[in-house]
Amino acid sequence: MQIAIVTGASSGIGRSAAVQIARRGTGVVLTYQGNRAGALDTVATIEKDGGTAVALPLDLGRSETFPAFRDAVTGALHDVWQRDTFDHLVNNAGASRIAMFADTSEDTFDTLMRVLLKGPFFLTRTMLPLLADGGAIVNVTSGAATTVTEPGYSAYGTMKGGLVVLTRYLAKELSGRGIRANSIAPGATRTRLADNAFERHPEVIPGLAARTALGRLGEPDDVGTVIASLLSPDLAWITAQDIEVSGGYNL
Repeated sequence: MQIAIVTGASSGIGRSAAVQIARRGTGVVLTYQGNRAGALDTVATIEKDGGTAVALPLDLGRSETFPAFRDAVTGALHDVWQRDTFDHLVNNAGASRIAMFADTSEDTFDTLMRVLLKGPFFLTRTMLPLLADGGAIVNVTSGAATTVTEPGYSAYGTMKGGLVVLTRYLAKELSGRGIRANSIAPGATRTRLADNAFERHPEVIPGLAARTALGRLGEPDDVGTVIASLLSPDLAWITAQDIEVSGGYNL
């Protein structure tokens, strides 16, 4: 059985990705930070479908904890799947802060940097010795980095843009081991980011839907299924790509 690590899988896109990956017969190590109940619910959903999953805590903003996380993953691989390696890494966990450029503090900038760029960079490096040859990495970026320029997302989009660039370098440098690296850029998707923004401000949804070619807000499964597909052998000839998953936002 292949094994995937999915960060930030207690809700939203990460949860959907973990469930969809498990439905394709892959074991899942999923992470959470504050929402342990949500992570355990994701595990329960996977197990109800006949899959196997383990939830481990991870603070993506504290890179000094990554070696301990690697040790915990090593233990889970051995105890649950009798494996010494895993096959896929999905860097999904994130954070969002909305602030106009002129109002963006260094603290906000540094927080986003630690979680959105430094975290995936050094987590991937930390986990690399356990990643099997022929595996795959998927980084979750954002349309804010490439095709959508909305006021208030300058810092967020900058970090996600860095993750797009990192993805290309991973694809190049890890190609000798047969490891593919791609990123996906979700459009407006109903998740818990920005403190459940869509739940708190439902009035913005019709406007977003009107700007989307397919006429609705994105749902986590719209993105999670793409992540699961990118890990499959069916897409083994795709690497170094940033794929927009937005339903045609601003088309």
